[in-house]
Amino acid sequence: MKFNRLESLNGIDRAPGRFLHHSHQGNRYKLFVPGGYNPNQPAPLVVMLHGCTQDADDFAAGTKMNELAEDQNFFVLYPEQSFTANSNKCWNWFYWSHQERGKGEPAVIAGMVNEVKSHYSIDDNRVFIAGLSAGGAMSVIMAVAYPDLFSAVGVSAGLEYKAARSVWRAYAAMENGGPNPVRQGMLAYEKMGQNAAVMPIIVFHGTNDQTVALKNANQLITQWSITNDLAKNGKVTGWINDQPDETVDGHVPSGRKYKHHKYQNADGKILMEKIVVEGMEHAWSGGSPEGSYTDSQGPDASRIMWEFFMEQTNDATETEQHVSVPQRDSWWKRLCDFFLKMITNSERKN
Repeated sequence: MKFNRLESLNGIDRAPGRFLHHSHQGNRYKLFVPGGYNPNQPAPLVVMLHGCTQDADDFAAGTKMNELAEDQNFFVLYPEQSFTANSNKCWNWFYWSHQERGKGEPAVIAGMVNEVKSHYSIDDNRVFIAGLSAGGAMSVIMAVAYPDLFSAVGVSAGLEYKAARSVWRAYAAMENGGPNPVRQGMLAYEKMGQNAAVMPIIVFHGTNDQTVALKNANQLITQWSITNDLAKNGKVTGWINDQPDETVDGHVPSGRKYKHHKYQNADGKILMEKIVVEGMEHAWSGGSPEGSYTDSQGPDASRIMWEFFMEQTNDATETEQHVSVPQRDSWWKRLCDFFLKMITNSERKN
């Protein structure tokens, strides 16, 4: 496959960005190349996973991510699910065969990312992934399966790591939430293996979402608080937890109200964020009606995610994100078992 490189022009004027069709091992994807791209200056890359019934064009139009990418000079990769893989074009996040590194759809998506990186000058420290609904659930799986590939993750109306292992359990999780998020957080850390890394996450969810219940957003934060706590040094220390350190009430002019929760680690750095949009249904917040599953009255999820991603990586040269995983001995297992038992007992009391 031959890529067409688009280099930026000198001076004030530059060529417009281009939205290109490509395929990887028979799987289609589209790639937005910003007009300001310069091969001598590595650019960030955002991977966008669409929801059910959507495709790259629909998702790009609804999220307005290409317009933002043109303005901020970053690439956007849109993997596309096929009808043959799923009749509703959902990512198969609920099947065990698509939940592991090197297997199924995660391997395909990672292959697309590496293919783009091999043809363009991409900043390795600024590769991010985000998704809506099924795409959000798959973005979580990707962040766990490939923590060495992605630097942060954004989830809109998604679910925790491995919230289900079958279609029927997927519907149950969407309606009532997935398994114990503490257990899933520990499992996610285990699955990261030798590539275990702290993974910043930002979550969007609507209070009126009748497709994926709001409880799933809360479970996402709990799951990632455990995963990130363990990824820090292999121990459950409370380095970060699922209780917000700051909550800001927001209101989009002539639009919706929302609550913006921020979670700091013990070093005072905001590592997780959750934006709950009042009255929003199953949609991409702040999106355009030109695409499906959008709510133009909510805060701009695309821009807020992008700003979060960049805040997480601006100090990448000063702080190494990926850490080595210590030996997991019986002491570590006993500590995790004790922690899980406390959470389970607390749930029973409530």
